[in-house]
Amino acid sequence: MRILLVEDESAIADTVLYALRAEGFEAVHCLTGGEALREVARAPFDLAVLDIGLPDIGGFALCRELRRGRDLPVIFLTAQNAEADRILGLEIGADDYVTKPFSPRELATRVRVVLRRAGAGNGGAGVAAAADPEPGFAHDPEGKRIRYRGQALDLTRYEYGLLAALLQRPGAVLSRAQLMDRVWGDALDSGDRTVDTHIKTLRAKLREIAAEADPIRTHRGLGYSLDNG
Repeated sequence: MRILLVEDESAIADTVLYALRAEGFEAVHCLTGGEALREVARAPFDLAVLDIGLPDIGGFALCRELRRGRDLPVIFLTAQNAEADRILGLEIGADDYVTKPFSPRELATRVRVVLRRAGAGNGGAGVAAAADPEPGFAHDPEGKRIRYRGQALDLTRYEYGLLAALLQRPGAVLSRAQLMDRVWGDALDSGDRTVDTHIKTLRAKLREIAAEADPIRTHRGLGYSLDNG
């Protein structure tokens, strides 16, 4: 798998390149958007990691150019607390975003998740060609049962409701208010922290099945989403 990294801070780029290559990816680094466009014209890439604050071409504009005529998954790197950037990035179709400062290993994991979700992971270096026998979630709404990677989850009423709500729209960001309305509509004394608490217990139960995975994503200031991969 070939990964394009566009980041104008060399120190950040070096740590990201190390993490990606340690995972078996072929990573190419560009300091500017113009350089990235020239690289993509020379050879195809499987995913791009783009810093939003580039010196020549804005990350969003670069994303549009890179995707012109091709289906390219994109992960944005955003400044801390840049909520407007995160919202705009999701609106233009970003597959994921990572807020600075971040863990390079976490970014490498998110790259792997996005590639798997995009269907580009089979047979690639650093991405397991043989997936789990039963990957992701399997939901039985009538029986109110959810399986994860082939194993049944032992869920409370509200844990089930929360996970089912996220499963209805995989990848979509649902705010705490939306989740409260869908899951705790009849619990008048519940607050936003209720959602956070149940997310925590859900994650613990999912880690018991797959310690390396974290399919529930936290979007600071926005809410939560689910990777069903």
